[in-house]
Amino acid sequence: MTSKQGNETVAAGEPGTPARKRGNRMLWLGGPLVVGLVAGYFYVTSGRYTSTDNAYVQADQVTIAPQIAGRVVEVAVHENQQVRKGDLLFRLDAEPLQLAVTQMEAQIEAAADYLNASRDNYRSASADLRSSDATLRNHEAQLKRIRELRSKGLVAQKTLDDAINDVTTARGSRDSDAANLAKAKTMLGGAVDTPLAQLSGYKVVMAQLAKARLDLSHAEIRAPIDGTIGKMHLQPGDYLNVGQAAMPLVSSSMWVEGNFKETDLTNVHVGQSAEIEVDTYPGYKWKATVASISPASGSQFSILPAQNATGNWVKIVQRIPVHLSIDASSQQGLILRAGMSADVKIDTGKENSVLGRWTLVAGNRDSGFGSG
Repeated sequence: MTSKQGNETVAAGEPGTPARKRGNRMLWLGGPLVVGLVAGYFYVTSGRYTSTDNAYVQADQVTIAPQIAGRVVEVAVHENQQVRKGDLLFRLDAEPLQLAVTQMEAQIEAAADYLNASRDNYRSASADLRSSDATLRNHEAQLKRIRELRSKGLVAQKTLDDAINDVTTARGSRDSDAANLAKAKTMLGGAVDTPLAQLSGYKVVMAQLAKARLDLSHAEIRAPIDGTIGKMHLQPGDYLNVGQAAMPLVSSSMWVEGNFKETDLTNVHVGQSAEIEVDTYPGYKWKATVASISPASGSQFSILPAQNATGNWVKIVQRIPVHLSIDASSQQGLILRAGMSADVKIDTGKENSVLGRWTLVAGNRDSGFGSG
């Protein structure tokens, strides 16, 4: 290499050469252009989506408790087991309940016999009353004749007194028989031919029998919904009172509750589409729909809500719970569990940028929305 060529090579790499200037010029022009394109993209698409990472998978939870008291004789499920609606969970000792049913069935028969006997009593009381009426009329007629004879001096005063006493006794017997007839009539519901099923006494024992049978059916506790058994310690031999918690059952139906800042809900309403990403399955997107929006912020439902009218006050952006229903077709066999953390993004369909708003207005005009 000659001395001249070496000098030219060194000169080409020094600052201020044409090649270096062209490279600097491209950086100065291309850098701002890239930054402008990126900023323009975010400007055009800004405001359409609202998102939060304060979201969790939720599910209904049922506390399984017996409706009758009794001793557990069988536990048919175990912790974390999936069950279907109607599956047997556990069974209580049914022997005392079966005895109660048998006892009430016997009382039904006894009540029927008693009411049938009341019909006989009614007929007997009716006959006694007719006899008492006849006796009273006979004594009253005899008293009338004796009064006439006494007025003529043909009978003694004692005979008249005896006749008066006989009428009084007959009238008392007639009143007693009338009371017995009324009592028998009341027992039969006002008529001797009233059917057993319509009599109040029979209805009472029938209701008691129905309750005994219902208690017997409650000896088997079954799942009210599809779900999974939670943490439980129930064992055969345990005694449970009415309403005592035996085990939790978490529903198979899941949804996501997103707690959005109140400032992010300007354009959010029910029916909008959303995407959900659960931390357990990074990169996978569930499709969802805004099902409902809470009528109040989370702090309003707390045990001790904020008292903003007292003391010093600092404004804090509140969060509003949003209920998002998950599209079952997008689950792809992945299992969700209550309490899982999630990220939620809602498509509001709104644009905050000038270009975005113009595009939305043009789209509405083409589809016929907003026409007068």
